[in-house]
Amino acid sequence: MTTVEMNGELSPVDLQRRSRRILELSLDAQVALLPQALAVFAVVLPIFVWAGSFARDSAFMAASFAVFAINWPVFYIVLNWLQRPSGRDLARRLRVQIGAGLLWALAVAQIAAFADGAGAAREPILMAAAGAAVICLFFTAPSLPALLIVGPTAMAGPLIALFASPATRDTTGLVWGAFALAFLLTLILNQTLRRQFALAADRETLTEAAEAARSRSEKLAKSKTDLLSTLSHEIRVGLTGVTHVLAAAAGQNARAAPSREQLAAALAAAEDLIMVLDATLDSDRAEDGGLAIDSGHFDAASVVREVAAQARQQASRRGLGFTVFIEPELENGSAGAAIGDPLRVRQILANLVGNALKYTLRGQVEVRLERRGASLLELAVADTGPGLTPDELEAAFQPFHRIGRTGAGVPGAGLGLSLSRQLANLMGARIAARSAIGVGSCFTLELPFDPEAAPVASRSDVHEFQLGGGRRLKVLIAEEDPLSAALLRTILEQLGHQVAHAKNGRRALDLAGTMGFDLVMLAARMPEMDGFETARALRAGNGPLAATPLVAVIDGEADEAQACLEAGVEAVIRKPLSVTAVARTLAAVGDRRGAYVGRTAA
Repeated sequence: MTTVEMNGELSPVDLQRRSRRILELSLDAQVALLPQALAVFAVVLPIFVWAGSFARDSAFMAASFAVFAINWPVFYIVLNWLQRPSGRDLARRLRVQIGAGLLWALAVAQIAAFADGAGAAREPILMAAAGAAVICLFFTAPSLPALLIVGPTAMAGPLIALFASPATRDTTGLVWGAFALAFLLTLILNQTLRRQFALAADRETLTEAAEAARSRSEKLAKSKTDLLSTLSHEIRVGLTGVTHVLAAAAGQNARAAPSREQLAAALAAAEDLIMVLDATLDSDRAEDGGLAIDSGHFDAASVVREVAAQARQQASRRGLGFTVFIEPELENGSAGAAIGDPLRVRQILANLVGNALKYTLRGQVEVRLERRGASLLELAVADTGPGLTPDELEAAFQPFHRIGRTGAGVPGAGLGLSLSRQLANLMGARIAARSAIGVGSCFTLELPFDPEAAPVASRSDVHEFQLGGGRRLKVLIAEEDPLSAALLRTILEQLGHQVAHAKNGRRALDLAGTMGFDLVMLAARMPEMDGFETARALRAGNGPLAATPLVAVIDGEADEAQACLEAGVEAVIRKPLSVTAVARTLAAVGDRRGAYVGRTAA
């Protein structure tokens, strides 16, 4: 699609593309005139034959006719060649068409040379040659390079012959003036045609842009339809189960309190629902190009261990074996570091492992981390599930697509593999897959690897993520939403910290001024005084209050995060919250004051 720069002009790439299209249209117009040009020369030929009959040199006249005879089949060959794919190369087409025009310029020169020895017929034949030269000017007019090369060449023969004899000086002036006028008119015609070609090229560009926009609109509409259909089903099923369990827990309908298994099922349903929503939002941002990737060196073995620690419990509940193999040199951190975004790699691996556990009914799931050559790292997830055909495997990577044969009764939005491929492409990585029905599947993530880099330590145990060397902290939460505040309080208390809650920024400012807190966590949006104003007010104070670490809890993306950082917070965490996300953020604040820890909630 054509892009327009800020000043309204086309970019250099689009200007080049436009120029090529104008050249192509000009050559097409010239080709369209070739049959008419042949017809005109066919009409002129009898006149030339009649004038040539008065010449004394019949052999030279026969040679001139031979030039005409050669030109016609050559032109037909050129016309046939232009219909073939090889004839669509613009540079080659331009050379061939100029060469074909020069053949007729040679024929005109041949006529002029013949006329010079034609005796009494000299002047009529030279006038006929001049007319043929004007015809060459007209039929090369659509293409400026052909006009500038073929036109003067065709005019040269008659003019030289006319100037060579004093007897035709008067006729020479007349022919010279006619040539000048004809050349000027053909130049004007060329410029007019070029403007028409430019308008045609612009119209084609606009048509292509409109077609591309229509295609994107249809794709977006289908995507939104699939999104609504998937989310409505997943949300309805998930929330219905959670609601029933919560109703029993609240004592409604005089039911008995839910069992531990029922609570676990409700929790799993809620977690699945959150995963569906997260995958949907990430997929939508990836489609729009708004998904951020932070690429750097990281310890892939730590990421594998972290995902495996969470997956083992699920495998155990399903009665599946779960094994992990990490190449020894990668395990002990002596072999270099992977290159990519560790949070996104973890997300991809969690998707692949989660799929393997969901679709495998018996047998085991294996995760392997190995090097492939000097600059490649392979992370493979193999299972003993039902397996997929090649067509099913290809369809599995399509967004919102579920394989009916294997996916019946399995929760999910059908976004895990498509989102994983998008994330891998953004990191310069690659996802491959192979599968066999009745045997199982193996999905691999190939990451760039730097054998010379020192691995970056990645602590996966949430209990290591403490602020202030593991001591118990006094944390102030400023959050209007009761549910979000309760969730954050639960997470912080689970990490061993003491929590106080303020419902708005003004109340948080008052509490922070009267009570000493080790950390303040601010919601971005609150009544009376929002998180930005509260952060600026805290930073504007004196003493320990101004140095209190601040963490912003946001719903938005980069713009909101940047505004929080400019207001004075040390770190930003995005909802929905998790224990690991909060723990990582606290550790980052403790390790690097002033750092932005983005996307820690991923």
